[in-house]
Amino acid sequence: MTGGAYSVTSTWPEGAFELLSGEPALGGLKGEIRHHHCANCFSWVYTRAPQIGPFVNVRTTMLDAPPSDPPFVQCYLSEALPWARFDAAHSYDKFPAMEEWPKLLEEFAAARAAATEETSA
Repeated sequence: MTGGAYSVTSTWPEGAFELLSGEPALGGLKGEIRHHHCANCFSWVYTRAPQIGPFVNVRTTMLDAPPSDPPFVQCYLSEALPWARFDAAHSYDKFPAMEEWPKLLEEFAAARAAATEETSA
C-alpha cells in the first residue's frame, strides 16, 4: 500500500486514537479490513480490522509526535529488500499468528514500562 520498501506503523488502543481533522476515504479494501486514507492526497493514515481487536493500526509518520522507540516487531521479511531490514525484538516472514499477539503486547508493555522507569530514574 505504500509503494516503498517498508511501512512503519504503530498499534494503539481505540481509546488512545483520535482523528483530529478531515474525513478519511476508504481504500485498499480486503474483506473486513478497512484502510483509511486522506481524502485529499490518498495517503494511508490508519487501519481498523476485527482481527486485531479494539486497536487501530496507524501510519507512524501521520502522528503529530511519533514514538521515538525502535520497532518492536517487523513483519513480512519474506518480501523485504535486503537493505531495508532492521533489528527488532521479534521478526516474522509474514504476520505473527493471532495467538502470539497477546504475548507480544504483554512483552512490549513490559519493555516500554522498563524503558520509562529507566529514563525517569
